[in-house]
Amino acid sequence: MTALPSMAQIHNGQFLEKLLKKHSAHLANVLDHPDKYEVQILYTKIDRNNRNEPHFTTYGYHVNNSQYFYPASTVKLPAVLLALEKVNKLGIDKYTPMFTGTDRPEETAVKSDTTAEDKLPSVAHYAKKILLASDNDAFNRLYEFIGQKDFNDSMRAKGYKDVRISHRLESPIGTENNRYTNPIRFEKDGKLVYEQPGKYSDQKFISPEPIKRGKGYMKNGTLVNEPFDFTEKNYFALGDQHKLLKALFFPESVPVKERFNLTKEDYRFVYQYMSQFPVETEFPANYTDDYYDGYVKFLLFGGTKTRLPRHIRLFNKCGDAYGYLLDNAYIADFEKGIEFMLTAVIYCNEDQIFNDNKYDYDEIGLPFMRDLGKAVFDYELERHRANRPDLGRFEVRYDK
Repeated sequence: MTALPSMAQIHNGQFLEKLLKKHSAHLANVLDHPDKYEVQILYTKIDRNNRNEPHFTTYGYHVNNSQYFYPASTVKLPAVLLALEKVNKLGIDKYTPMFTGTDRPEETAVKSDTTAEDKLPSVAHYAKKILLASDNDAFNRLYEFIGQKDFNDSMRAKGYKDVRISHRLESPIGTENNRYTNPIRFEKDGKLVYEQPGKYSDQKFISPEPIKRGKGYMKNGTLVNEPFDFTEKNYFALGDQHKLLKALFFPESVPVKERFNLTKEDYRFVYQYMSQFPVETEFPANYTDDYYDGYVKFLLFGGTKTRLPRHIRLFNKCGDAYGYLLDNAYIADFEKGIEFMLTAVIYCNEDQIFNDNKYDYDEIGLPFMRDLGKAVFDYELERHRANRPDLGRFEVRYDK
């Protein structure tokens, strides 16, 4: 089995560009303006030998880990994995009720979760809400459980060097306050299982160089005519996102230090909720009515509101914010025996103004993600495979 190549080993020739431009005029238009749309793509082709062991060939398009983009909700996937890893290390079941306290004015507490079957918060339920519907509060609670410094240190120790997680999502509390995380208690049947005091990160996780984008931004309803500052914002490079996906779906094919300490049941849990449609779950009950199949399925499906086929599954984590649209997916067609990994980002902000709610996701970004996924999927349909993959490891039951 081959490991995911380093940046220097990625095939950066004309293969991807020719494939995509041939597929659709929309893709060709976007790729003809690489600086404007800031597109980066990583595609990994998977071939199995007669023992079903995977071998990987990775192709890149304009991949540059020093090229900043806002990672939006894609930071939630490592939060899920690190939180599961942490409860395993502590010997706590992921379904154990987790209660969040406060010891600072800007912090908020959690004593119950009405969306859970038992009405109680837990790492498992937060992870489920993140993977099914990209819940921001759920990410914030796992961020608080992991701790800012431990989050970053753990990722870097695993070899993910181009990542900075410095703040909660959709939270106005500022950079300094995000260095503090809440006290947390795990209790079962009224008995304390584990108690974690509030923490403070003694290190700042921000860019060493200023990051300014665009020509203006809205603040309190007024246009500020100067670039928007991303210097203190989260970052998660495309190469690291793709590498993490590989570690999650093919852990035996990456160095031990890059793997996450997950149980067999944890893997099943993550595979289920990464690929499950909201309508296929009972809890949270509102997901059936509030979210459509393609709600968080950008690649291949383009966020469509129509019913999606059940034999094709995107095991993915996507995101959209500040005009950046992203998706990071292992894609499998269980009927046709197709599998591949695809990770991409595109910038969709024609007016170059931030926080004005005028991003071009529907016009530019989602059609790009749809056509990109289709182009690679169609290529996978046509190409020869010596052996049909056995994808049984990724087939799960979709319930609750």
